[in-house]
Amino acid sequence: MAILRDSDGIAHVVGISGGKDSVALATALQIREPRPYTFVMTPTGDELPEMIAHIVKVERILGQPVVRLTNGTLASVIEQNNMLPNFRARFCTRILKLRPYGKFMAEAAPAISYIGLRADEDEREGARPGGDYAAQNTKVTQDFPFQRWGWDIDAVWAWLDALGIAIPERTDCARCPYQKLGEWYVLWRDHRAIYFSAEADERKYSHTFRSQQRDSWPASLTELRLMFEAGKKPETSLRMMESRKGMCRACSL
Repeated sequence: MAILRDSDGIAHVVGISGGKDSVALATALQIREPRPYTFVMTPTGDELPEMIAHIVKVERILGQPVVRLTNGTLASVIEQNNMLPNFRARFCTRILKLRPYGKFMAEAAPAISYIGLRADEDEREGARPGGDYAAQNTKVTQDFPFQRWGWDIDAVWAWLDALGIAIPERTDCARCPYQKLGEWYVLWRDHRAIYFSAEADERKYSHTFRSQQRDSWPASLTELRLMFEAGKKPETSLRMMESRKGMCRACSL
């Protein structure tokens, strides 16, 4: 793959998860600090159709492709580990996102990785992608433009609104142990085939994506579906989802 470099031979890499922060950062950098950027993402093969269409639109706005860094798919790593990911075993994030991004950055060195950590938030997971690759490779540095610019959440949304960019409700995997109850409901409502596939995963590995102690609703997706089909609707969870649109729940890059 072609890695763009500046006149000093430095690669400027921007990771795009598809969420509001990463998309705002990528588009703003092109305008505010023009350089030969290389845009990358780490797909898992479990993205919803609207997320796939969203990335295509982002590529059109950027005027260049977003490089896909892959290290298997969610289905393949579940099969390899013979288990579903859970909040104690997030092997999917490590294998499918952190590892390929870290490997890419090490190979791209000398390079700068641009991170969409806003001025109004503390460091979050994903702000140090690739484990300790940066510590091991002194030719890889990180930059946090939003913090330099003083951009908070309002500034990010204002930028996206000005560009006419809408962020899908879901920018991460279709099935995830960190999913809210309302997100499972929306998956069942809008993407039945994917929901049934997640049910099949639970039967195959004799485990559930949801934990037993999560809430008063059933942990099993099959039992949950029966409640949805009976007309039960997780109203509280659906309302809470409105406040976190455009965010990846567990592994934003």
